[in-house]
Amino acid sequence: MTKLEQMIKELCPNGVEYKKLGDVATIIRGGSFQKKDFCENGVPCIHYGQIYTRYGLFADKTLTYISEEVAQKQKFAAKNDIVMAVTSENINDVCKCVAWLGEDSIAVSGHSAIIHHTLNPKYLCYYFHTAMFYAQKVKLAHGTKVIEVSPAGLADIIIPVPPLEVQAEIVKLLDTYTESVAALQQELEKELTARKKQYEYYRDMLLDFGTVCGGGGR
Repeated sequence: MTKLEQMIKELCPNGVEYKKLGDVATIIRGGSFQKKDFCENGVPCIHYGQIYTRYGLFADKTLTYISEEVAQKQKFAAKNDIVMAVTSENINDVCKCVAWLGEDSIAVSGHSAIIHHTLNPKYLCYYFHTAMFYAQKVKLAHGTKVIEVSPAGLADIIIPVPPLEVQAEIVKLLDTYTESVAALQQELEKELTARKKQYEYYRDMLLDFGTVCGGGGR
């Protein structure tokens, strides 16, 4: 029996409890700033479009800022909140999210949901990237050219809510797997780069008949 199995047996003798997201979180829409509002320095912010390509699952620093003046009219995410993009051009990207782990509050753009909750933030973010969550968001999504899931609809999402100790152990295991995959990917990229250089070398050599034939082909 693994440590996780033992913990679940001891802490969840009647099984892991499932709850609606709305029972363990408050969900609000993001603000209204746009990319044109970015500036060199100011209030840290996350724009929903950045979640698709520029952020991983977790972040403690933002990539962009908005001015104090613009920030006065915005909605903010605090430490451990989940920032979720609720609008996308396809079903796979809608509801992609990032757990904000930074100490300072950050401004969040429109087309986003700010999820303030009582769970382990990394646990919740990991869950939002599972097939179990995907099956539920598909039922909530609407639109054709633009796919959207309303923040209000997210409140009905069903999630497993084990004790915080179990959540922390799950996060620990998933973090280890994530780090292993990242390390393996880095090694594969190095190998691919080396193979590509090797391929280019032999391609150029084999097709340079002056080299292959000792100059007799010219």
